[in-house]
Amino acid sequence: MTSAVRRLVLVLGDQLTLDSPALVGLDAQRDRVLMIEAPGEATGVWSHKARIALFLSGMRHFRDALREAGFTVDYIKLDDCLEPTLVGRLDRQLQRVRPEVLRVLEPGEWRVQQDIATTAQHAGVALQWLDDPHFLCSRADFARWADKYNGSLRMEYFYREMRRRHRVLIDRDAATPDQPEGGQWNHDAENRKGYPKRGPGLIPPPEAFEPNALTREVLADVERLFPDHPGSLAHFAWPVTRAQARMALQAFIEHRLVTFGDYQDAMWTGTPFGWHSLLASGLNLHLLDPREVIAAAEQAYRDRRAPLASVEGFIRQILGWREFIRGVYWRDMPQMAKANHYNHRRPLPRWFWTGDTRMACARDAIEQTLQYGYAHHIQRLMVTGLFGLLAEIDPKQVAAWYLAVYVDAVEWAELPNVAGMALYADGGRFTSKPYVASGAYIQRMSNHCGHCAYAPDAKASQATGKQLCPYTALYWHFLDRHEAKLSANPRTALMARHLARLSPAQRERIGADAQRVLDRLEDL
Repeated sequence: MTSAVRRLVLVLGDQLTLDSPALVGLDAQRDRVLMIEAPGEATGVWSHKARIALFLSGMRHFRDALREAGFTVDYIKLDDCLEPTLVGRLDRQLQRVRPEVLRVLEPGEWRVQQDIATTAQHAGVALQWLDDPHFLCSRADFARWADKYNGSLRMEYFYREMRRRHRVLIDRDAATPDQPEGGQWNHDAENRKGYPKRGPGLIPPPEAFEPNALTREVLADVERLFPDHPGSLAHFAWPVTRAQARMALQAFIEHRLVTFGDYQDAMWTGTPFGWHSLLASGLNLHLLDPREVIAAAEQAYRDRRAPLASVEGFIRQILGWREFIRGVYWRDMPQMAKANHYNHRRPLPRWFWTGDTRMACARDAIEQTLQYGYAHHIQRLMVTGLFGLLAEIDPKQVAAWYLAVYVDAVEWAELPNVAGMALYADGGRFTSKPYVASGAYIQRMSNHCGHCAYAPDAKASQATGKQLCPYTALYWHFLDRHEAKLSANPRTALMARHLARLSPAQRERIGADAQRVLDRLEDL
């Protein structure tokens, strides 16, 4: 007997685009779109309320857009049934509807892909996977590129190839082809300024969106069903539709891109967004296409509305880093999720969930994360991530925290950044060194140390009577523990050589200082 439903198209919560190939050729009479809200997706990691709300509001708005476009949509809300898991709810629908084919755009999480495949097989339903054209480099293309480098994966080489392939910031007047605009591929050295001593001054705020009735319904559902989850919904103003995401892009290009490059690494107390774009959530939900974002930034340079260093630095994050880490994720899973190069086993301190620490930099980054579900890349890499590495925290616990607390967190983006970049848990699979620094780096890039309970270096601690900064104490301990490997790496040899100038007594003091910090991680 032929099923009444020919194709059932499962649209996941981060696939909210009408341009999806999964929607092509559907017949409203014979085909259906299925969208599933699943409580288990919010509790697999203890997700921030704003992260849950962003996904749910985006999904419900997209459901309405699909129906308006003429699609037949089956939509399962959070409390429509007792089964908590995505695949459990999918299995129920497959058993009920019995489609001829389940069509799915490739997901952004290895676990979800495996679970969907197993569920379809269990239900006896044919499964059709489709490549996701949202990305500028397919999984297969990335694998072919990576094979050329014999496993030595470096983003800079990939980025240059992507620039050439997609003709982005290529000098149109150069005598030889494929030359970068401005004569160099990477302007990172120009984009590392701290704010002036007097502070960042007036920064145009990012576009914010007042919750409409549908979003207010979502916020109420989240408060009702996830009352004990971390974070606040009081400041929820994220784009949840394509129209809003495009407005956010336009506002960034017009008002914030011009100075983004200069201060993209800078931190300042009470400045949660800086000059950053806040476009990652819209991109990761597919409300924005990376091509339109890249084109808008490049046009701002061509029109002389933004300097090359800012534009190139911004485009590198999207065309380079974003595409690169997705490729690494799919190439290295599931081993990436288990990586623990340094065998770190300490539990994540409870103050990561509250911000209740005397370390001013960590407190500021975590408190704003709990307020908004957001922190920019230097706060993630060189404050919370750096602490996780230096304090020898279990990488699985750190990665779970990152996936839980940021509204833009999807695993293909989050896990490589945490396991590979912040924690060096993969042993340098695609980075050339562990990103470690002392409190001096935070002092240079922020104003946090001026009102902190700790002093960034030994001289400052002696002058002020403050305790030595935990970052500094643990940084020297890290160098001491890994001196041999750091000495053998040209990019970290200078750090290791600093140890050679220390006396045995000084090195003993390093160990004692670090042990005091490690013994009281919960009370810093």
